[in-house]
Amino acid sequence: MTHSDFDSFRPPEPARRRRPDGKRGGRRRDGGDGSREMPMVPEPEFTSYYGRPVVKPAPWGDDVAVYLFLGGVAGGSALLGLGGQLTGRPTLRRNARLSALAAVSVGAVALVKDLGRPERFLNMLRTFKVTSPMSVGSWILSAFSTGTAVSAVAEIDRLSNDRLPLGPLRSVLRAVEGPAGFEAALFAGPLAAYTAVLLGDTATPTWNAGHEELPFVFVSSATLASAGLAMITTPVREAGPARTLGALGVVGELIAMRVMEHRMDPVAAEPLRQGKAGAMLKWSERLVAAGGAGTLLAGRSRAVAVASGLSLLAASALTRFGVFEAGLSSARDPRYTIEPQKTRLARRRAAGITDDSITTAG
Repeated sequence: MTHSDFDSFRPPEPARRRRPDGKRGGRRRDGGDGSREMPMVPEPEFTSYYGRPVVKPAPWGDDVAVYLFLGGVAGGSALLGLGGQLTGRPTLRRNARLSALAAVSVGAVALVKDLGRPERFLNMLRTFKVTSPMSVGSWILSAFSTGTAVSAVAEIDRLSNDRLPLGPLRSVLRAVEGPAGFEAALFAGPLAAYTAVLLGDTATPTWNAGHEELPFVFVSSATLASAGLAMITTPVREAGPARTLGALGVVGELIAMRVMEHRMDPVAAEPLRQGKAGAMLKWSERLVAAGGAGTLLAGRSRAVAVASGLSLLAASALTRFGVFEAGLSSARDPRYTIEPQKTRLARRRAAGITDDSITTAG
């Protein structure tokens, strides 16, 4: 028998019992009798190194969560601005256009603050990469902001009784105002949805598990926010399109969230129901229901319209912040990465797929 310096770390072996006839042996404690090979290595339990996260949590703070919310507000407001433009509702058109400009401006500031330096956003516009949600999203934001700014400046000029120092550009502004509203509305949907694609494209367990349904959740959330804001700022007589959009958003969000949670891996969906994120999403669901009920009565009462609008606006914010927080929480716990992987591996093996780069023969 060989000896080494590490023998002192070896746990002591239990004393062997002798049989009545003086011989060693007998039935093994593990159930074997010594006549056949027994497994010496137990079935491994997968965990991470010292319990540390398997994937690196996204280095995003509240600034990104604010941008996610305001991007939805801006996109939905641009759609309502076009609706007011096409249906002859000047107050709705004006308020929606100004809301879109304010939301996209503050959202852009939050995004640049998270990036650290403004030139980093400009650097993302140097190329256009279809396979990169960040690259595509940067161009969508730029195109949307251009149309929104033009149409909103026209509204500001009218509010000031044509006192802006535009000179001969005023006639040009009036001519391009309508097409700019169409252009902003064209990029409204992509602006509201691309952030969901961006989250789902990461390795963050909860975001990635819901990547197929998350864009529908975000678009529905955008309609809630923009409709709620328009119901607050616009008189009841012109807010009909906003109430209709809000009702559609209520149905869309409730269905999209249910479908997403149902189709996700049960373990990956847990952060959506637990902790801080779970509390926010539960309150969001309650406010969605309350705001949806209010939209049915908001056509008669300004007070009800404002209360319903506040409920829808808050529900949208809680949905965005809740989904954002759930993803960060899932990245911090290695369980949400490892257990869904084991489930997918077992499912592939059960289907007979055992000879590829993902699975191995049992």
